[in-house]
Amino acid sequence: MANKFDDLAKEIVKGVGGADNVNVVYHCITRLRFELKDSGKADRDTIRATPGVLGLVEGNGQFQVVIGNDVPNVFEAVTRLYPVKTRSMDGDGEDEVTEKPQGTLLLRAMNTMSTIFTPIVPALAGAGMLKAVLVLLSRTFGVLDPAGSTYLILNAAGNSVFFFLPILLAFSSARAFKCNQFIAAAIVAALLEPSFTGLGGVGTTVAFMNIPVVMMGYTGTVIPAIMSIYVYSKFEIIIKKIIPQNIHIFALALVALFIMVPLTVMVIGPIGVAVGNGLAAMVNFLSTKSGLLTGAVLGGGWSLLVMFGVHWGIVPLMINNLSLNGYDTIRPMMSAATFASAGVAIGVYFRSRNKATKALALSAMAPALLGGITEPVIYGLSLRFKRPFIAQIIGGAIGGGFMGMMQTKATVYVFPALTTLPAFFGDTFKYFIIGMLIAITVTAVLTYILGFDEDAKEITKKQEV
Repeated sequence: MANKFDDLAKEIVKGVGGADNVNVVYHCITRLRFELKDSGKADRDTIRATPGVLGLVEGNGQFQVVIGNDVPNVFEAVTRLYPVKTRSMDGDGEDEVTEKPQGTLLLRAMNTMSTIFTPIVPALAGAGMLKAVLVLLSRTFGVLDPAGSTYLILNAAGNSVFFFLPILLAFSSARAFKCNQFIAAAIVAALLEPSFTGLGGVGTTVAFMNIPVVMMGYTGTVIPAIMSIYVYSKFEIIIKKIIPQNIHIFALALVALFIMVPLTVMVIGPIGVAVGNGLAAMVNFLSTKSGLLTGAVLGGGWSLLVMFGVHWGIVPLMINNLSLNGYDTIRPMMSAATFASAGVAIGVYFRSRNKATKALALSAMAPALLGGITEPVIYGLSLRFKRPFIAQIIGGAIGGGFMGMMQTKATVYVFPALTTLPAFFGDTFKYFIIGMLIAITVTAVLTYILGFDEDAKEITKKQEV
């Protein structure tokens, strides 16, 4: 049965050159991501002008059509109407051969991190919010006893994702690196297995076949799992050629576990821990020595990363900080960009005299304030009207600079929004609130003062979905 998203799906598929030009299609939170056989066949102007499309981003072999909150519905319509190959962002679906990686090494690395972390982010955000709610219920309101069984059961639910994060990362990394996901998860799970962790604490030296092994703590770590599965993905190609096909069912995992677990324990894991510690030290150094500058760059520049679709590549740094330090200073600084986008919507709403523009501003403001989703503001308002984007960068930079200067912290991973404020509770919470208000107010005022040129016909057209 046809629905209101069918027409939009048809226009988008037509714009990308037809279903026959699609290698694979999947989606993230706000974008349809196409990998096309020939990007030259795509009609970019038609796609941008399609009602319901907020924008278009190209890079690293991906043709990203920005939809906003309705992207799951449009994706469902595309896959229902056309026999296109899909790859979902939650780990299900088909893994297809894609185009040869394009772009700089940095962009390719960021895109890989995005592929690995995007499926895990909802679980991280949900578990993070549960931990934040427990803080409210136990410490703030005294409803739950931290020593009681109810609290401990809920605390286990909140901790589960972070404790077993290396296993989740192994599974997701295997999908990104095109190797067996279950064997990958088993390799990394060995690092959390009780008999292994019982060998000794961090820094203890044990032996494997008379080779010294320095014990490391892998609970909640990020880099070791990704590095290990990357190496395994290359190793798997070799052993698949050596081991006869008819015994793959047991021999593949046998050889992989026998080789990769000791290799990870002796070499890859310690290197990964060192890299993770180095990244955390670098972030903390920048935040401590020049928090104002670091916060201004992150708060003002985050929207640019969102525009190019590479903002997910920063997620590993945040999670790594939370794992090693118990807090993260990046998330508060970049949250200024999120609240600055809400400031754009507020400024546009009060400055505009067009009903359709006001409606668009309100509809874009809600996802930003309540869910931390900024693409509807960026593509629907900031880039469309140009000058509000300048206001958004300035407001984000000032708010982020303040939070960086005051060493504002997040204690769990969440999308920054009004609904996730408990994640920022602590000694620096007041600075988070001040920075948030600075970002919103400065951006809203600048958007109102700078003004913008409205095209009522175009705005109305964009509302017709």
